[in-house]
Amino acid sequence: MPVAVTTDGVRVAFTDLGGTGDPILFAHATGFHGHVWRPVAAELRDAFHGVTFDERGHGDTAASEAGQSWLGFARDALAVVDEAGLDGRPFGVGHSAGGAALLLTELERPGTFRGLWCYEPILPPPRSPDAPPFPSNANPLAAGARRRREVFPSRAAAFENYAGKPPFSVLDRAALRAYVEFGFDDLEDGTVRLKCRGEVEAATYEMAGRHGAVERLAEIACPVVFASGAHTDTPFGPDLLGRLVQRMPDARSEVFDDLGHFGPLQDPAAIAASIRRAFSS
Repeated sequence: MPVAVTTDGVRVAFTDLGGTGDPILFAHATGFHGHVWRPVAAELRDAFHGVTFDERGHGDTAASEAGQSWLGFARDALAVVDEAGLDGRPFGVGHSAGGAALLLTELERPGTFRGLWCYEPILPPPRSPDAPPFPSNANPLAAGARRRREVFPSRAAAFENYAGKPPFSVLDRAALRAYVEFGFDDLEDGTVRLKCRGEVEAATYEMAGRHGAVERLAEIACPVVFASGAHTDTPFGPDLLGRLVQRMPDARSEVFDDLGHFGPLQDPAAIAASIRRAFSS
């Protein structure tokens, strides 16, 4: 797997997903990795060339010694844009933390993207610059990540476990297989362990409120689509995103009636069709 080196020394693993046409950079949600975009990218190969990457602390990209700052995710994306030769203004597609990462990337280097499509990007309201990270006892996602089971007898056992209970049970099977296939390390005793360790995932959640993108949305000049699911269980759904687009010079929102927060992994065909409409126009 090729790597791109960030300005702060992180070696970012990235993957060419194939396809012909305008390039798209895909960014994943917290706890996942770039390969979960494979089913969506496959739907778009006739018109777009997909590239994805593992954000720091996820998949095959090691965590930064400086911590899980979301501004670091923007550095990861910029390093991949440069190393993969995507500097001719690719499109960007992001899910959850990945959506916020691409917005931060555009803010860090205006003009990086020709257009953005972000599914429920994590855009918390402003916090005081000197506020500490969210403590785990006030952040159920972080607390859950620290309790998450990391080791399974095999990838097949992990897949069976995830497929049988929420939230992973709602995922498209191809997306779930990609998550399991590329999301575990093989251990010497024959078992497998999650690459995104619980403590790193928890630290990522705890830093979610500190990136400040929501205060600067008006600076983003490229066209942006904020997509969301009508059945999301997060605060970053239709109501909030519908209000946020009003702060931006060229943005609109789109709601998927049958999807939740994991929409890009639930219905790759519907998500790909939305991306195609957004970028073809």
